[in-house]
Amino acid sequence: MPEDLEAAAARLYAEFFRRTHLCEPSDLADIVVEEVESALAASDVVLFVVNREETALVPVPSRLSPQRSEQLLEATMAGRCFSSTTILTAPARGPQRRRMWVPVIDGTDRTGVLELCVDEPGTAEDTRTLLLVLERYAHAVAQALLSKDQYGDVFELLRRSRPMTLGTELLGAMLPPATFATDGLVITAMLEPAYANGGDAFDYAVNAGCAHMAVLDGMGHGLEAAGASTLALAAIRHSRRLGRGLVETAAAVDAAVNVQFDGSRFVTAVLARLDMVTGRLHWVSAGHPPPLLVRHGRVAKTLELEPTTPLGLRLGTDEVAVGSEDLEPGDSLLFYTDGVTEARQADGEMFGLEGLGAFLHREASAQVSTHETLRRLRRAIMSHHHEALDDDATAMLVDWRRGTEHTLLPQTV
Repeated sequence: MPEDLEAAAARLYAEFFRRTHLCEPSDLADIVVEEVESALAASDVVLFVVNREETALVPVPSRLSPQRSEQLLEATMAGRCFSSTTILTAPARGPQRRRMWVPVIDGTDRTGVLELCVDEPGTAEDTRTLLLVLERYAHAVAQALLSKDQYGDVFELLRRSRPMTLGTELLGAMLPPATFATDGLVITAMLEPAYANGGDAFDYAVNAGCAHMAVLDGMGHGLEAAGASTLALAAIRHSRRLGRGLVETAAAVDAAVNVQFDGSRFVTAVLARLDMVTGRLHWVSAGHPPPLLVRHGRVAKTLELEPTTPLGLRLGTDEVAVGSEDLEPGDSLLFYTDGVTEARQADGEMFGLEGLGAFLHREASAQVSTHETLRRLRRAIMSHHHEALDDDATAMLVDWRRGTEHTLLPQTV
């Protein structure tokens, strides 16, 4: 361990950023390993990325890393580190050495884990400094990984445990990151099946104190359903960036899908906007299951609203109703597609609204973080269906003033 950790950290960050400016995506893992070995006398350094279905961590190949197999999230130290976003340590082989697992997080979106061995810190102050240095380094690694991911396929291929359908490839490229958090707000989403999505989608954007959210379900399955949902997402973003309201946005999506598919396809949707200061929620529903309002860990009410017709049919027979609800600090919203409530639990029974509510209550009682709640929901759904869902299952969980944004950060932040 260097005597001057802060000076070593400065060299670590400077050299890492210098070298990653011009590196190829496939070179990133070597740079991650080399720089932390040089600056901190680390060894056995392995960078992991999480797979698409969020069941395991996959080692990123490096000529400098020891051989590692996939690390299951449910049964390994690396998996615990990822799930809890907490730096974990354990004794390592060799005198005065310690093995560490550090979450690799872009803001609050979990990307993977960095495993390494370092000298045992001599003092409590050295321990605190080391944790801070490694957390900052892992954050830099996450940002470099996501940046380089745009210029090659190496990380995307590592995340995939099986081939992806063309429709999923198309629609997946349109989706935002699974998790976003800021002061007073957490948005996290899940979508299954990860490799054969038939037309479900989600979207969000946070602009000047307003959170814009959407959950969609394209009619049918396959490439045409994915195409309709992709077009709907583009129309939603186009309208949002033009400053249009919810009713105008619904009309724009309705028209775009109708013109492109000549009335043969449609998309159900919930479009919503949340004032992050006041907690006032507005939403419209186009033939879609109503959102759930969760208060004190229990489903307080279903946000029922007279729905308009699905988008793309352009029937124009109904005036679009806009719902409103005043949230209380600590409330959560769950937007979902019918594939969630129609999914089977381990006992073979459908989740239904009652089962979904019971699941949310259990996770809230266990004080599980927001994105971990949805990862466990994915696991609960897929453990019974084994990729053979009758319908896609998508959910978006939104926390308002629950303080849960702080649970998404490593302990040094």
